[in-house]
Amino acid sequence: METQKKITPLSTGQRIVVKVGSGVLTKDNRLNLEIITAITNQICALHDRGIQVILVSSGAMAAGVTKLGLPCRPLETPKRQAVSAIGQADLIKEWEGALEHCGRKVAQILLTRGDLCDRVRYLNARNTINTLLEWNVLPIINENDTVAVKSLQFGDNDNLGAMITLLLGADLMINLTDIGGLYDKDPRVHDDARLLRQITSMGKHIDAMAGKIAGPLGTGGMGSKIRAARKLTSAGIPMIIASGLTPNILINIFNNDYVGTYFVPKKEKLNSRKNWIGLTLQAKGKITIDAGAQKAVLTRGKSLLPSGITRVENYFDVGDPVEFLNEDRQLLGMGLVNYNASDILKIMGCKTSQIKDRLGFRSYDEVIHRDNLVITADPE
Repeated sequence: METQKKITPLSTGQRIVVKVGSGVLTKDNRLNLEIITAITNQICALHDRGIQVILVSSGAMAAGVTKLGLPCRPLETPKRQAVSAIGQADLIKEWEGALEHCGRKVAQILLTRGDLCDRVRYLNARNTINTLLEWNVLPIINENDTVAVKSLQFGDNDNLGAMITLLLGADLMINLTDIGGLYDKDPRVHDDARLLRQITSMGKHIDAMAGKIAGPLGTGGMGSKIRAARKLTSAGIPMIIASGLTPNILINIFNNDYVGTYFVPKKEKLNSRKNWIGLTLQAKGKITIDAGAQKAVLTRGKSLLPSGITRVENYFDVGDPVEFLNEDRQLLGMGLVNYNASDILKIMGCKTSQIKDRLGFRSYDEVIHRDNLVITADPE
């Protein structure tokens, strides 16, 4: 939380994800066409610099509410999904129309979390979007609200934007909001709220400051943006929160002349497979490990052995993604397990030489091999 340092400007030929929230894209419960035009003009300018842009756009619900003349978003899930389906058509039409003047084409991509949790569909989505970028087509991505059930929802477009950034190995995610950054308190309520220009540590104090601020048409809030930033920075990718209502904000960011919050990434960038394991998959269960195992895994780069496991929660099968926590219930990371939950309950706390005696077989020495293990905890 220090004074912002100059970030290294992104050179031409690099790739960014721009997420635009409902608070930016709507005005008086309608799509703000002036803002859509302004953002597309900036995207065209970035394209001219050789920068690839992927757009994650909110606003389908707002567009649908407006088109149907509803006073607010419906509460029932089928109605919300129907309103989003109606609004999505108008949303993509407005983006497409705004980009016509600079000769750019757009492609609509609607995803559920299930599309990214399945490895084959994950790779197919990545290949498709990479092809669109090679063709200089702007991918416009949103959640497929029509078919997404709770277990397959991203939750909000901040999370979707982070997962798309990881999917494509982008160099930066720019999160455009109507607030313009992370403050030490809610700037809508407190006149003395202070903007935090740079965040180097993603500890619990950051969550406390984020609070729960959501607009009438949005599903996120500052809390969801912090979760997205934590996910990205742990993978070695920076994120910026800035005001989408500020003229030329995208251009200013690339000129290093902007006001907002910059989240400093870890030095090491995770490879694509580890991004998928640790930051895309949904955990099927939890494993608690002792202090010795925590040190071995976090600081010595070791695999997770049964001797360090003290607790197993929920049922999961071989190959499932499972979270591992320390004895203070702090989430440390995620990994793909070599044994199911029932077998781990039988071998937890024992040496690897004892696995066969307890199970009648020994497929692996490790419960989670280090190649299938991702550390997500932020050291404090």
